[in-house]
Amino acid sequence: MPTDRALVVGASGGIGAALANRLDDSHDVTRLSRSSDGLDVTDAASVARSIGALEGPFDLVFVATGILAPDGAAPEKTLDAVDAEVMARTFAVNAIGPALVLRAIVPKLADAGRIGVLTARVGSIGDNRMGGWYSYRAAKAAANQIVHGAAIEIGRRNKGSIVVALHPGTVETPFTEGYKAPKVSAGEAAANLIDVLTGLDPAQSGGFFDYSGDRIEW
Repeated sequence: MPTDRALVVGASGGIGAALANRLDDSHDVTRLSRSSDGLDVTDAASVARSIGALEGPFDLVFVATGILAPDGAAPEKTLDAVDAEVMARTFAVNAIGPALVLRAIVPKLADAGRIGVLTARVGSIGDNRMGGWYSYRAAKAAANQIVHGAAIEIGRRNKGSIVVALHPGTVETPFTEGYKAPKVSAGEAAANLIDVLTGLDPAQSGGFFDYSGDRIEW
């Protein structure tokens, strides 16, 4: 029986499910998701209740929640398409949600625990050369800032901890249906993300890395 313990938040999504399945070979895996556990990452009480009920400590945590846009909406191509309610919902899921999860998971994290929060390369301000996708880009940039700050705070308490933002690449899931960019399978993406997170050292905590382990500019 594996002795290391892992938690995947968002385990019913394409990447989350693949992460949980892949980790089954090496970890005692706990899965949390909206569909199976009623977890709503935008609701503080739901996050506190779901994660508070878990028995830690966890050696490895992946936060694999997020939306490209709310149901019935799509990433904006122009400023004229920006809608306040759509933007607020995108921020609630992609930025506030991970912040609430990080807050709740701290007491459940092993001393040398590792946390990978899935964000996206399009959240990089320095890498933005095309514009558009205002809500999604801004929400992911906010998530990156939250992860960076959390890494500093958690590192004071858990000296050997690693907390990073991870870009999984363009993965073949319902999330990316309709987009023509080259894609990798969810299983391949999961393997890459696990390799990156488990291969980092504490000096790299607070960073932003892609699926191959390369650092992404902020």
